[in-house]
Amino acid sequence: MKIAIIGTGNLGTSIAKGLLTNNAVTTLYLTKRNVSEIQNFETYNNVTITNSNEEAIKNSDILIFAVQPKHLEAILLENKNLLTKNHVLISTITGFSIEKIETITGKDQSIIRAMPNTAIAVSKSMTCLCANNQGTKQIETAKAIFNQLGNAMVISENLMQSATVVCASGIAFWMRLIRATTQAAIQLGFDAKEAQELAMFTSEGAANLLIQSGNHPEEEIDKVTTPKGCTIEGLNEMEHKGLSSSLIQGMVASYNKINTIKKEQI
Repeated sequence: MKIAIIGTGNLGTSIAKGLLTNNAVTTLYLTKRNVSEIQNFETYNNVTITNSNEEAIKNSDILIFAVQPKHLEAILLENKNLLTKNHVLISTITGFSIEKIETITGKDQSIIRAMPNTAIAVSKSMTCLCANNQGTKQIETAKAIFNQLGNAMVISENLMQSATVVCASGIAFWMRLIRATTQAAIQLGFDAKEAQELAMFTSEGAANLLIQSGNHPEEEIDKVTTPKGCTIEGLNEMEHKGLSSSLIQGMVASYNKINTIKKEQI
């Protein structure tokens, strides 16, 4: 695949690393105003570094836009005459709707929105994708790209706000749970470094049990809860203190906030 990343900042750099690590590109163009910040990519034979979006667009089929939200509209307006029916536009910009992109490029352009999270830096992102009518023909290509960087799911655009809470903000929610587990482990006698290692790898193990088995969480919980045992005692105390309800209420509050922000932007 001939891919260009328009705006190789933190997110763009993470995407580039994932694509190169997995040999997922034939050629890769990386654009940035200050190209000196991405010079380390020059060691790859199939990578071209440039500050010219025009050059990148002309020589690529798939265009991944990872610029700041305030810059996307101007970049699309400046380069819309370079776009052909063969180009696939993938926008990673939060809150920039497909409809808004279509007003600039036209509805005949293949447009896909991608919402990755920061775990893309370690190829573990949960990325949600949606597309316009034309883009649905290319959605499997986009899914294949982001599956190289973790796991990708196709959803309807009206769920992108919800996906932002569950997946993007969700990283912070899980970090807080891991931190709390670390603090508990310290109180139980482990030093800080040991405690964090225990918390990190236990949470990773729990997630992988579900990923690989396809089981419901309660099925795995049942395997470690014995009658009158310490696990059920701990779980019940956490629920009495509102663990599940607090997490759900927090995510709903986050969702309400993101919708308020969207209305203010409109």
